[in-house]
Amino acid sequence: MKKLINIALVAAIAAGAGTLTGCSDFLEAENKTNINSDSYFATEAGLEGLRTYAYSRLQPVLSSPDLYERGTDLYCGVHGENLGELSMYTFTPQSGTISEYYTNLYSLVNNANYLVQMAGENGRVAAEGIFLRNFGFYLLTQQFGAVPYVTWFVQDAERNYPRTPLSEIYPAMIAELEGIMNDADLPADPESDDGYGYVSQRAVKALLAKVCLAAGWDLGTTLTDAAAGTYTVNDTEGYFTKAAQYADAAIAGQGLTMTFEEKWAPENENSNNETIFSLQYERNGFPGNLSEGGHGMQNQIGGYFGQPKSTGEKYCGRSGMSTKAIYLWGPGDARFDATFMTTMYNYDGSTWGTTGYYAYYNGSNLNSMPIAFRFFPYYVTESEAEAELAANASRYVRGDNVNAVYAYIMSDPVVRYTFSANGTYTKSTASYSEVCSGLNFPATVKKFDDPQTPQENTNTTNGYRDIVVFHLSDMYLTAAEAYLMAGNESQALARLNTVRDRSNAGHLNAFSDYQHEYTVPATFGAITPLDVILDEKAREEYGESGRWIDLRRTRQLVRYNVAFNNDVPSVATMSNAQGEIKWYRPIPAEEMGNNTALTDADQNPGY
Repeated sequence: MKKLINIALVAAIAAGAGTLTGCSDFLEAENKTNINSDSYFATEAGLEGLRTYAYSRLQPVLSSPDLYERGTDLYCGVHGENLGELSMYTFTPQSGTISEYYTNLYSLVNNANYLVQMAGENGRVAAEGIFLRNFGFYLLTQQFGAVPYVTWFVQDAERNYPRTPLSEIYPAMIAELEGIMNDADLPADPESDDGYGYVSQRAVKALLAKVCLAAGWDLGTTLTDAAAGTYTVNDTEGYFTKAAQYADAAIAGQGLTMTFEEKWAPENENSNNETIFSLQYERNGFPGNLSEGGHGMQNQIGGYFGQPKSTGEKYCGRSGMSTKAIYLWGPGDARFDATFMTTMYNYDGSTWGTTGYYAYYNGSNLNSMPIAFRFFPYYVTESEAEAELAANASRYVRGDNVNAVYAYIMSDPVVRYTFSANGTYTKSTASYSEVCSGLNFPATVKKFDDPQTPQENTNTTNGYRDIVVFHLSDMYLTAAEAYLMAGNESQALARLNTVRDRSNAGHLNAFSDYQHEYTVPATFGAITPLDVILDEKAREEYGESGRWIDLRRTRQLVRYNVAFNNDVPSVATMSNAQGEIKWYRPIPAEEMGNNTALTDADQNPGY
């Protein structure tokens, strides 16, 4: 059941009780509805509305992936643009993007706190509020470190909220989640008839696995060399072992039985048994403006192909695959074609959706449809690519279609085939960065494609695919990392191989069997078992808004950026003038100025 309500009404009523927009800014808003909020939300209808509104506070937190992906090893700027302050580590406490994110997270927390307060005897709603509260604090701790830990609904002008140490936040979060993980008021498994959009016991265990894994790293390891990514492990509380146990509990003995393509296919969105928890969207029946109610996840990663109204292709922003990323998927790995749109069809100039980009989902006779752009992986030889082009020569004739035709082997240097109107081509080579700076390159990520997207010039809020928060293969990789850190390498390898085997990536008999194809600078050092797991997460979860947190958590953020992020040539780029590394985002300036419990000493290092 998709959650479709008049959120504006609920928000207006909630404003009468006061809403938390950030620990620095508690508002006593005027209630213009003439309805007492506590009285209204005590009713069955009011509580259900508040419940839906609390879930909706996930939307601004999860629908903008920049803070989760930029400033890592997997992405680069395209079409002559860079990825901005998040990639170059020039952000400051005045950054609007970071301040807005911080505010949205505390909005999620405070609305969850109110949900718990108003749940009364409704045990399921209370448990959902506890989950949402702790999910908010999980993201806050991963991005900002120690933060004010507020577990009550704030409805006054109090401005004294000190930062709570991680050594206190993590145990409190774990205790709360353990208290509801087997709560009989929650469904044991994701409810397929509800579209996996409500909290289940398995979702709680998935979040517990994430929190315990983060606690193990933040409380149980000590960084020894940021540039080398080295650390010592002194996990005296057993957080890594707990993380492995909870990840296995979330897996619940379920194997990876779907193909990777099936897992991400739009038609399987509401019948996908690998989804543990998702943020739900629904185009049909949406009560507001359809052009504003969705998200732009499908528009984030890929080359720029021009404006959809003229080209018929999907709009993408300025983020594409890094040079490292193009070498991650080896021969036979099914995830390459399932992650990227490797064949983009030409547009006839009038029939949006069945020609052009979305023809992949809506068109007929795809085996004969004209092709605009073809992307081969790096391991395809020129002779193999040219044999395919020759076998399909008639499909590379532009004819009356809109787009000029190109094919590429995505390697460095790139091999580019430029087709004339009659279908003949010329071949050239250029550096990967040079080709990325132009149009129509590289391939786009299709995981979040919405086949019903209307033809507008940017389409950045017109995607209505659900955003998957926790899923099964992510739990296998969480377990792999946790077992590795707990000293159980055999179990770590077993969980890793479950993921690799599903996509025909090659079974590893030992971590030392792993072979990578991307170029590694000498300063990066030897590939470790942790690197193997991080590479597997990159392949399995590319574009899913997790990379920055993964690298920050595992102490690899500096090492990976200096090696693979062209915007970070040295450790100094990620440091302030005093040499303090920016391991966390800055506490926003507004928070520092308005929260009377904070002093300059509370700002994160590096700012």
